[in-house]
Amino acid sequence: MTNYVLVHGAWGTARIYDRLAGELRDAGHRVVAVALTGLGERAGELSPTIDLSRHVSDVVQQVEAAGIDRFVLAGHSYGGMIVTGVATRLGARIDALVYIDAFLPADGQSLWDITGEYEHRHYINAQRDTPGLVGPLPGVTGVGVGHHPLLTLIEPVRFTGEEAKVGRRVYIFAESWQPTPFAGFHASVAADPAWEVHRSDATHDVMGDQPEQLLAVMLALAD
Repeated sequence: MTNYVLVHGAWGTARIYDRLAGELRDAGHRVVAVALTGLGERAGELSPTIDLSRHVSDVVQQVEAAGIDRFVLAGHSYGGMIVTGVATRLGARIDALVYIDAFLPADGQSLWDITGEYEHRHYINAQRDTPGLVGPLPGVTGVGVGHHPLLTLIEPVRFTGEEAKVGRRVYIFAESWQPTPFAGFHASVAADPAWEVHRSDATHDVMGDQPEQLLAVMLALAD
């Protein structure tokens, strides 16, 4: 049995992993789909004071509450920022780190640092009526979608050396979503032998567009 910890992206909910989590459990594995403070099922806790560190702590706390030692950790989109932060704390316990069409920060980088003018303009304009809380990007819809705390987008990840202890690193690039902010991250790891890289004929919603491929990649990381 392998432990899988799944982290969703900005404005979203852990419900995006319902199918994947169910199929992993059916295969005999244990799954924690993390509930992030202020988002999805925890939208009632939404506050402008929530930062990236809070979401990293959410993952760490839910891993510990579940009594999990070693695990595979996956993050989608903004979730890439969170799982990178978790690796700086628990890297030695992470058997594989999976970025599902996700942001991949370097040491000292925030999500603001690795996005462009389009995203920056949205982050500012979409909080005018809700200071400190950013409305969804155009096209981001669905059950549980709501506002997102600005501080999570501007707090940087700080490496500690613990992240270097992660066992395996995987990047899944959704090549059918254009324009995409993730092409540069894919290019940065595509030729790196330390990374396993997959291309998916999917929009940003890899979980919905290519569930079989995603399941296969995740199962290949099992013990």
